[in-house]
Amino acid sequence: MAKYMLIMRGSDESVAKMTETPFEEMLETMGRYNEELIRAGVLVAAEGLDDPSKGVVVDLGGETPVVTDGPYGETKELFGGFYILDVASKEEAVAWAKRMPPFPGTKIEIRRVPGIDEFPQDNEWIIKERAWRERTGQV
Repeated sequence: MAKYMLIMRGSDESVAKMTETPFEEMLETMGRYNEELIRAGVLVAAEGLDDPSKGVVVDLGGETPVVTDGPYGETKELFGGFYILDVASKEEAVAWAKRMPPFPGTKIEIRRVPGIDEFPQDNEWIIKERAWRERTGQV
């Protein structure tokens, strides 16, 4: 099994559609999808994100970090939430993404989440991280 992150990216169209949709209806629609993931035993985590205008951006590109109020760039550069799935393959992650309730203009980026076993096991930082993961029940 491998972990994959499904990153939900919006557009002006999808954001407008979501704001027009009653909150209870959106909860019902996404709740049914989440329940499918749970029943299949593939859901690791899922979170939606707050309004981008309430966020900040920390730019580390200069000599000192620069903090600016959100949102960051254009709507298409933002993401509104994510799922982490533990599935057998990228193809299975794609299949789950295709089943997500549609909002016109939404795109889902899928990226594999490398496991700690893929890093050099003799590195002091990996050793410390593995110990932390073991203490917190993640390994």
